[in-house]
Amino acid sequence: MAEPRIAPYGSWASPITSDLIVAASIGVGEIRLDGGRVYWLETRPQEGGRTVLVRLGADGTAGDVTPPAPADGPGGFSVRTRVHEYGGGAYLVTGGAVVFCNDADQRLYRQEEGRAPVPVTPEPSRPRALRYADGVLDRARGRMVWVREDHTTGAAQPVNSLVAVPLDGSSPPLELVAGADFYAAPRLSPDGVRLAWLEWRHPNMPWDGTELWVGQFSADGTIADRRKVAGGTAESVFQPEWSPDGILCFVSDRSGWWNLYREQDGQIEALHPLAAEFGSPQWAFGMARYAFAGAKQLVCSYSRDGAAALLRIDLDRLAATPIATEFTDIASVRADQDHVYFRGAAPTRFAAVVRLDLASGATTILKSSSAVEPGDYDGTLSVPEPIAFPTEGGLSAYGLFYPPANRDFRAPEGELPPLIVRSHGGPTGASAAVLDWSTQYWTSRGFAVLDVNYGGSTGYGRAYRERLRGAWGVVDVEDCVNGARHLAATRRVDGRRMAIRGGSAGGYTTLCALTFRGVFATGASYYGVSDLEALARDTHKFESRYLDGLIGPYPARRDLYHDRSPVHFADRLAVPVALFQGAEDAIVPPAQAELMAAALKRKGLPCQYLLFAGEQHGFRRAANIKRALDAELYFYAIFLSGAGLTFAPE
Repeated sequence: MAEPRIAPYGSWASPITSDLIVAASIGVGEIRLDGGRVYWLETRPQEGGRTVLVRLGADGTAGDVTPPAPADGPGGFSVRTRVHEYGGGAYLVTGGAVVFCNDADQRLYRQEEGRAPVPVTPEPSRPRALRYADGVLDRARGRMVWVREDHTTGAAQPVNSLVAVPLDGSSPPLELVAGADFYAAPRLSPDGVRLAWLEWRHPNMPWDGTELWVGQFSADGTIADRRKVAGGTAESVFQPEWSPDGILCFVSDRSGWWNLYREQDGQIEALHPLAAEFGSPQWAFGMARYAFAGAKQLVCSYSRDGAAALLRIDLDRLAATPIATEFTDIASVRADQDHVYFRGAAPTRFAAVVRLDLASGATTILKSSSAVEPGDYDGTLSVPEPIAFPTEGGLSAYGLFYPPANRDFRAPEGELPPLIVRSHGGPTGASAAVLDWSTQYWTSRGFAVLDVNYGGSTGYGRAYRERLRGAWGVVDVEDCVNGARHLAATRRVDGRRMAIRGGSAGGYTTLCALTFRGVFATGASYYGVSDLEALARDTHKFESRYLDGLIGPYPARRDLYHDRSPVHFADRLAVPVALFQGAEDAIVPPAQAELMAAALKRKGLPCQYLLFAGEQHGFRRAANIKRALDAELYFYAIFLSGAGLTFAPE
């Protein structure tokens, strides 16, 4: 092997190109089992961001269930729901047939094996006006139960409810449960007699407070005898499921951590108390962190200190046994008597659909999110280092540090690398220690990357999550700033060459850090918030009261909304900013980026603003992903270069 070339950090030639990323990468997730068959969804940038349902055949090969798009252009069926805008829970399977929500019109379609999809819900008065998610089969009554979001009522906000939909579409959906602002996770008991579900009301988000209810079916198929099992305004309940013998289990954070519980004879019992998270923030429907491998055995994933693990619980003895795997990020857990299936990833593994044999512990990759193997890039992949660092109030915050790595290059003696701080979305989200091309794109070019799990992030208990209550735009910014300063003070990075980037809520944190703090030399906001008042007025129903908890009630605390909005303080900006936006974004509309771009232009600061037609909240199309990534690299090449840099940190 040739000796590495000496070149400045940030200038290294990398085999991990934007072309490679969009050609080799897909999204995988939402695993389902049906009679021994395994299904999952694949989101394919190469097909215009279309989401396709895939089934594993008896011969061990995977094949598409969703019909192909027309050969003469984009389109075709795409398995995606837009309930809450973030979707999830877009399909169910039953006896070889599938029922799915189609992105183009949001109608439900039934697809028998080997046949074309047939609609089973009425055509709405306008496209996507009736949306469905998180369905469950009600076999005894020849129907399904789905969450429906109705945009046809003329009300200021869409109306959410639980509805019964005939499998053959022979009659209109029947409303079963209504009145709350939001519903999720309808789950039918094995005997078909009871229905469990989650509901919550404004201003709560589902990780703030939800209620778990159970109702009994009447002879006419409606719901009666409803009772609340758990939850409230300060208790978040997640993923109710019935065991095969009819015991209701669920996850609750009543202890300060999302832990597993079950209800029997009106009594609630903890299954395995642990200072760890067995749940997740319900940004999407259909999330699954546990499953039953028989009536008396439960397999679950939990997260502690930013890493996930698997556990098997004997439901008779309540004895827990660890299941050893290499995976540190585990989601979409499903099980049968012999196997566990999940979406798994690790610092040296791309996200994949994984099958684990319960008897031997052996794992098989059924489908990887990357067509390229990690071994092809030995020496050029950066492995994350979990770090804790001091932040405001004598507290600690957490992050994942990725040092530069490229087997073909090394930096001149004594040079420190530029840093890219990444602020995740949500803000109730978290960054996981997993192998991801979007990280390696930067580290292989000689950039260091810090993913900050700032106060408010999931995975460290409810108290850590609630650090952000009333403090969005403050705590998250302080933690990103202090993480960068910590790395500069310990001489891991060059404190004169630090950037910050993020998408959605992370874009807001980015814009706040660049506007209000003099630490970063530049930054990039992807569909980020610049005007909190505009967001409070214009965003969709699911998040329309989210800011009550993150900032304060509006308009009563209009002063806070103004004072924490970067767009009003562009005069404080002194660094270049790149802005990337989807033209069809209903969560953070394009006006947010356009206001910021106009303010930067008035100030005379360098600004790059790219608006992508056909994109929503998060880019799905290969050409747009490539263009944005290359444009961001070009921006940093100009404004993070050592030459002529006059910026000095605080």
